[in-house]
Amino acid sequence: MAAWGERLAGVRGVLLDISGVLYDSGADGGVPIAGSVEAVARLKQSRLKVRFCTNESQKSRGDLVRLLQQFGFDISVDEVTAPVSAACQILRERGLRPHLLIHDGIRPEFDEIDTSNPNCVVIADAGESFSYQNLNKAFQVLMELENPVLISLGKGRYYKETSGLMLDVGAYMKALEYACGVEAEVVGKPSPEFFKSVLREMGVEAHQALMIGDDIVGDVGGAQRCGMRGLQVRTGKFRHRSCQRLHQSVPVIQDSTPERPVNENWNLA
Repeated sequence: MAAWGERLAGVRGVLLDISGVLYDSGADGGVPIAGSVEAVARLKQSRLKVRFCTNESQKSRGDLVRLLQQFGFDISVDEVTAPVSAACQILRERGLRPHLLIHDGIRPEFDEIDTSNPNCVVIADAGESFSYQNLNKAFQVLMELENPVLISLGKGRYYKETSGLMLDVGAYMKALEYACGVEAEVVGKPSPEFFKSVLREMGVEAHQALMIGDDIVGDVGGAQRCGMRGLQVRTGKFRHRSCQRLHQSVPVIQDSTPERPVNENWNLA
């Protein structure tokens, strides 16, 4: 375990991704990844500060936490940082009135936001609502604006559900960027401001923090660009070819199986 000791020297806080690290989502609610409940419990019993850092934009934080609690996770709403609340704050501060291309699961989060006469577009993981009609409407709103603003809750390429890999918001964000000639403002991972806000809430410096995730770009890469350490799990969306294509070498936690669950490798205390 000497190698682990070297990697974790000086670490005071751990940021955990949720989807693909703690559980795989699905139409029936999803399933926890083998050993992840025990791994979180071990982390919380350690000297480390723990924060859950997610780009989840199909469920509210409350709904997500209730689901994870049903799986047995020790987690509360106050421990979860997600992009929806940050996006709402940006909209209020800048007087933006969004056209929403989002999942119905988070629509109530925007109930207090003025959406009349839109002067921007907010896009999230809309799932089945990513139809041609809905994408084209968002395109039309942006094209009619003198100074178009596109806000994207994350920019992930894909994620894993129990039924297989699913396209994420990043693919649709890129389509709107290309069609409209705009650059999206990303709220969520891998945005540096998103990571910095989590670090402020934890009260730790970037060099004292470790991000654990399944996305080499959004989780590991984003964390490393902020001066944090990154560690990739071989669960969720992990694919060897993604690492090879990006020529990126990072510490990796091995696959989780019932015979060898992930908590055997989360020896971070």
